[in-house]
Amino acid sequence: MSLRLYDTGTRSIRDFQPRNPGRVGVYLCGLTVQGPPHIGHLRSGVSYDVLIRWLRRSGYHVTYVRNVTDVDDKILVRGEEQGRPWWAIAYENERELSAAYHSLNVAPPTYEPRATGHVTQMTDLIATLVERGHAYATDAGDVWFSVSSWADYGQLSHRRPEDMLSSPEPGAKRDSRDFGLWKAHKPGEPEDAAWTSPWGPGRPGWHIECSAMARRYLGDAFDIHGGGTDIMFPHHENELAQSRAAGLGFAKYWVHNGMLNLSGTKMSKSLGNTLSVAALGEKGFSAAAIRYYLTSVQYRSPVDFSEDALAEAQAAFERLANLVHRTVDALGADAVIGGALAPEFTAAMDDDLNTPAAVAVIHDMARQANAALDSASHRGDDAAAARAGAGVRAMLDQLGLDPLDPHWDDPGDAKLTGAVDALVKLALEQRADARARKDYAAADRIRDDLAHAGITVKDTPRGPVWTVD
Repeated sequence: MSLRLYDTGTRSIRDFQPRNPGRVGVYLCGLTVQGPPHIGHLRSGVSYDVLIRWLRRSGYHVTYVRNVTDVDDKILVRGEEQGRPWWAIAYENERELSAAYHSLNVAPPTYEPRATGHVTQMTDLIATLVERGHAYATDAGDVWFSVSSWADYGQLSHRRPEDMLSSPEPGAKRDSRDFGLWKAHKPGEPEDAAWTSPWGPGRPGWHIECSAMARRYLGDAFDIHGGGTDIMFPHHENELAQSRAAGLGFAKYWVHNGMLNLSGTKMSKSLGNTLSVAALGEKGFSAAAIRYYLTSVQYRSPVDFSEDALAEAQAAFERLANLVHRTVDALGADAVIGGALAPEFTAAMDDDLNTPAAVAVIHDMARQANAALDSASHRGDDAAAARAGAGVRAMLDQLGLDPLDPHWDDPGDAKLTGAVDALVKLALEQRADARARKDYAAADRIRDDLAHAGITVKDTPRGPVWTVD
């Protein structure tokens, strides 16, 4: 079975067939960097990272574009509130966003364009819309897209223009349904937040940014466009309308991820319920566990965040990581190289990135691997154990969760791991000495003490093997 994806535009799961065989163009609406990112913001990046990895695993050459909106009304407001240049705030938050993505092992896109670097492409596209009769300029220097001029408006969100609130605003836009393409510079706004245009100084509207940047890097037509369900309307609806009205083919598939909620409410800065990767790290949650948490839920499903659920995800990931490390300890590092993906895993991923089913396959194979390791320790048959352990690692790697990936190494964690290794080794040597002198009570006491510390010791023909529960 080949990859099938849920297309929001048709409200159906469709076979994925790129416009050009072997090549895929993907555009993801990135963030408006008016503030630091929280894990709700990062979900789309993680979801699309899984998609990009799977497309490349499937043999496609992928050009992946994820933009940054670095000029916006909210960014200008933040600058005024803080008495700082708006561009300094945008750059600071962009750096934090990049660091957060990196911490979750989200690979960088092929291109990551900023809105401020593509104003020329935006004004060119706006001019085309004006020439075609789909946009109009006001005396104030604003340019609006005329929704009534485009009969297919609403095809993505399945909303009809006639059902939308309409109340003409004299002196501004002709119809309340019309949306801004160009915003005229207003008194009191920073002078460096304005660009020249045929309609006077100003800055682009939000929606035109993505149409122009997608066209710049992916051409007039490309394969997949995505983002969160919260911006399907009006942002993506407006993108589609203005792009098609300008004569562009634009996106063939629309793929939207569900929101991450807190107590059933969408996470937002205004509610004060933001949770950053760093803040969760201070509570003892690893970045790998956060990625596992976000990945183990199907990308289209909403996620109701709770620390209890994240703790369960961390425990589940640690069980898988412990299995991989146990395989290495028992059979050597080469034993977990080049593992195969289970057919059930591949089928789940091809089925609209059904990561919950894929993760279930990994856990099932991990149980087989543990059983095989136990059996191998008694019979000396290492092949089955190596095959299962390597398979677990390969599938985790496909989800960006390979426990042996140096990305997850932290200098502090490495020091701690080294210290624990040394202490456990010392305890096991003392246990071996006690057993050699037939002081079995002392040997059992050492094993029990280790168990109370969360360390399980198993005796094998190769010697004792320990894992962290």
